[in-house]
Amino acid sequence: MRPDTATFVLIHGGGSSSWDWHLVAPLLRERGHEVIAVDLPIEDDANGLPEHADAVADAIGDREHVVLVAHSLGGFTAPLVCERVHVDLMVLLTAMIPLPGESMGGWWAAAEYEKVGVSIDTEDEMIAAFIHDVPLAFAKEALAHGREQSGARWDEPTPMQAWPDVPTRFLLCRDDRFFPPEFMRPLVRERLGIEPDEIDGSHSVMLSRPTELADRLHRYWVEPDGETA
Repeated sequence: MRPDTATFVLIHGGGSSSWDWHLVAPLLRERGHEVIAVDLPIEDDANGLPEHADAVADAIGDREHVVLVAHSLGGFTAPLVCERVHVDLMVLLTAMIPLPGESMGGWWAAAEYEKVGVSIDTEDEMIAAFIHDVPLAFAKEALAHGREQSGARWDEPTPMQAWPDVPTRFLLCRDDRFFPPEFMRPLVRERLGIEPDEIDGSHSVMLSRPTELADRLHRYWVEPDGETA
């Protein structure tokens, strides 16, 4: 029987940091959970997906009842973590879903992302794509917390041999302009064979709707068989 509380391990997306979770983490703690928000070693050219997964696994240590939450590009790291430590539940939050042997760089063409037609060349375009549903000053602050994402191992295939045998939920964001729902829904069905759950909010829903997201993550743990809208 599951305990009432879990250890939530939060993985940020590309070019980001654990700061992305600074609003959600205390809300999960208020609900009794332990929370670990990891800073992946993304700036070092020597590090690729195995090193990213090692960093998360090291942060988890011997903790039990782990819920792994991966945002965006963090979807490439999460399955590898499941090969290193025991994970009770994996939640992919508007995340990339890798196939065995697929690279981070190759995913875009394989998923036919060019059909989305989103540009993120300027600050205004980045705000529009990632975090359009918060006050402008806060959106700019969020971008300021970004980090350089090394591309040295961008085209290195993931060492994942098969999707891990771990209960998995996918949560897409209805107002996401970077990974729009109409792009993500068929991709989730094709690659995971499940129906995605949905929540209002932009790609950066952890910043724009932290309470709703914390509630949803909490319910995933305490109501594992429950339906979520």
